[in-house]
Amino acid sequence: MTEVALPEPLQVFNASLLDSGERFEAWKEAVNAAFVPLTVTTTEPGCFSGSLVGQSVGAMHVSEVSGSASQVQRTSRQIAANDPGLIKLGLQVRGYSVVAQDGREAALTPGDFAIYDTSRPYDLYFDDAFRMLVVMFPPDSMQLSRRHIASLTASRVSGRHGFGLLMSTLLGALGQQLHDGKMPGTASVSDALLSLVSAVFAERIDPGSPQNSARLVLLARIQAYISSHLGDAELTVVQVAAAHHISVRYLQKLCEEHGETVSSWIRRKRLEKCRLDLENPQLSGRPVSAVGMQWGFTDASSFSRAFKSAFGQAPAEYRYSFTPLRRFKEQKDDS
Repeated sequence: MTEVALPEPLQVFNASLLDSGERFEAWKEAVNAAFVPLTVTTTEPGCFSGSLVGQSVGAMHVSEVSGSASQVQRTSRQIAANDPGLIKLGLQVRGYSVVAQDGREAALTPGDFAIYDTSRPYDLYFDDAFRMLVVMFPPDSMQLSRRHIASLTASRVSGRHGFGLLMSTLLGALGQQLHDGKMPGTASVSDALLSLVSAVFAERIDPGSPQNSARLVLLARIQAYISSHLGDAELTVVQVAAAHHISVRYLQKLCEEHGETVSSWIRRKRLEKCRLDLENPQLSGRPVSAVGMQWGFTDASSFSRAFKSAFGQAPAEYRYSFTPLRRFKEQKDDS
């Protein structure tokens, strides 16, 4: 599958380029624009330093933020005014922090990470200079219920062993690629990373029930496999089951426990990939039918009907709504 080159990172901010008296307020505005509305305070606004770089890949947004000693709060009032309902995973890269939510506190040292939910109040405490990699994504990307996610927030995951070590290493490499401007552009990258996130936290649910945890880990692996084979028009339920050494019946049961059949999940993910490609201005020259074929739709008419049923517009209409020409015409009409 061809990788799509992405433009430079969507957010790039460096406070050192500003006068010292302007740095903290500008950094605070950049953080609010990159994430969700937050209250940020510091004890040293006059000598603050910080930076931010970020880029979206598929369903996730990856940012690396650095700063001086500070405290970050997400309040109930801010949530009521603006709640995108996202999950954030924070990996401590440098310094020390405490993530607090839902009555728990996670003390993070470099390599450790924790998740927190933008739909509920949380606090982040940085006692000294820090750097943190933050990944934002929709909660359904974790393949866990919101109840399970709520039981996992502000819980420290060590980056020194097991899945935690794998996750920490992968995120560290992603952060370096972000800085180098070499972030992989394919949506399958986000699928693979978010499937690993699911596996990491699935293991932490109900330690007294290893069978349940094993099912969640298996489901994450299955969905990662499907995501990496979406472009294969011949992908079948039988193939997925065989790749994981389970029966078709067990595979169907496993997926239906989470409210979706294997076939419908494959179809939904393919349509999501098509939607992202149609929004991508760098792919505007690719025929609509080719977009569908790249993600496993071999019949143009069937692809068009399925896309319109899912998103309310035919593929060509949807792409047109994202073109600069359409936006120019709308602005001209408004004026």
